[in-house]
Amino acid sequence: MKLYQEAAHRSRPPHRGAPVTGVGTAFGTFGELLQGVLPEEGGDFLVTLPVARWTMATFRRGSPSGELEVRPRHKTKALRLARMIAESAPAGPSAHPPGGVLTVSSVIPEGKGLASSSADLVATARAVGRALGVPMPPTRIERLLARIEPTDGVLYPAIVAYHHRSVRLHSVLGSLPAMAVVGIDEGGSVDTVDFNRIPKPFTTADRHAYAGLLERLTVAVRGHDLAEVGRIATRSARMNQALRHKASLEPMLDICREVGGLGVAVGHSGTTSGILLDATDPAYTRRVTAAAEACGELTGGGPGGGPGGVSVYRTLSFGTVPSPHALPGQHALAARPLVPGRPAGAARSALPAPRALPVTHPLPEPSAFPVPPGADEEVP
Repeated sequence: MKLYQEAAHRSRPPHRGAPVTGVGTAFGTFGELLQGVLPEEGGDFLVTLPVARWTMATFRRGSPSGELEVRPRHKTKALRLARMIAESAPAGPSAHPPGGVLTVSSVIPEGKGLASSSADLVATARAVGRALGVPMPPTRIERLLARIEPTDGVLYPAIVAYHHRSVRLHSVLGSLPAMAVVGIDEGGSVDTVDFNRIPKPFTTADRHAYAGLLERLTVAVRGHDLAEVGRIATRSARMNQALRHKASLEPMLDICREVGGLGVAVGHSGTTSGILLDATDPAYTRRVTAAAEACGELTGGGPGGGPGGVSVYRTLSFGTVPSPHALPGQHALAARPLVPGRPAGAARSALPAPRALPVTHPLPEPSAFPVPPGADEEVP
């Protein structure tokens, strides 16, 4: 059975009614490998860098008030999405949309450019959809999210180029071998909606440059060329300085060169910068330790990821990735194992945590969550 057939089968509501509780998960990203504007109408785009930081949403039908509630209360965007899905749920004994309690748990810092809001919303859509018997393929999630805010492409189990402002997939690039990101946070936070209202200062020449970078990055991801990926991420970070300046970028590039890193990735709409390292490099442990120590000296902090702190993120690889031709509305996915001996469809955290460094591990891997198989692999 093909991956898209398996996902479609899993996402159907049970024959005897939807479950009382639905659970959904979504991963975050460490900023973007590339973000800019292409020379076309609605050309704003980004390329995701999935990391092992997760949001888990649980939706339980029924609430003391009879209305929809969200915990914690400030997750108002998730509550709005839950209401939209509830209004489209199959009619029950009452025409009134069903009540319920949505609980959103996340270890992705908010307002930092790590796709926290997108992960919240995608996990919410999956959880509420399962509980209410409403299938949630990516195309439906995209239509809903487009009514709320610009969105990262975290609903696709791969590195993707994504039109975040219009909430639509541009292309599937694939998956990369293991990397680590030694990241720092300059402090403060950025509101996604407000940031995307800012006019982009990019010229026609810049737009064509971004198109060339996307073409190079597509080739690099498919060829697992981490050195080229690092060069492109660095170029994108520098070009983004005109839009959102990061005082730490040049010092981070100096550290990257000193430790033999691949390049620097940033949260283009956020406050984070990170050094990319090849986790398959025999000198990986030495490099990641040196990078973390130097970043700590730069920020004046230690492990922890807050302002002045340093965190080490693990990139995600995926056992199967959608074919570049499998865009929404097309029913074809080519699955190929990316890890010898790993079953097709298995997602993994691509990096063992180095013993020489305290690495943040706030949540277990998604396999430890009470989530139905394939929760993060629903495809059209």
